[in-house]
Amino acid sequence: KNVGLWQGREPSIAGAPAALRKIAKGPLYPREQVETVLTKGATAVVLWTEDCNSDVVIKLGWETADVVELVKHALANGRFTGSEWCDQRPWGPVAACDAYSVKNIEWNVAAKKNLTVEYYVKFAISKTGTHLLVTSCHV
Repeated sequence: KNVGLWQGREPSIAGAPAALRKIAKGPLYPREQVETVLTKGATAVVLWTEDCNSDVVIKLGWETADVVELVKHALANGRFTGSEWCDQRPWGPVAACDAYSVKNIEWNVAAKKNLTVEYYVKFAISKTGTHLLVTSCHV
């Protein structure tokens, strides 16, 4: 079941290689549309997959509000890397997602200097248009 706003024809992606998940056109969600969803703040963001939740909460130590800021930063300063079908679990549901990479300069305590960190974020807008379904968010 496709729970995303973009309603193109989804392939059978369970176990499919990444190349079959790709969507040729994109971005699927205009910047202004994503920004409108983000005006609701952290309550509009759903960490939609277990891997995304783990990456955000455990690996990055972030809250959902941090993801909102990363998506805003990616839209304004990042690079669109493509669109693809993503599944929440191997048996679905699915959503068509846009992916971005964005670089940020951050203080690294261990290195005792500023380092460039590249983040990757992938998301869809929910079918209702009210939530951002984040499927991937990591360095």
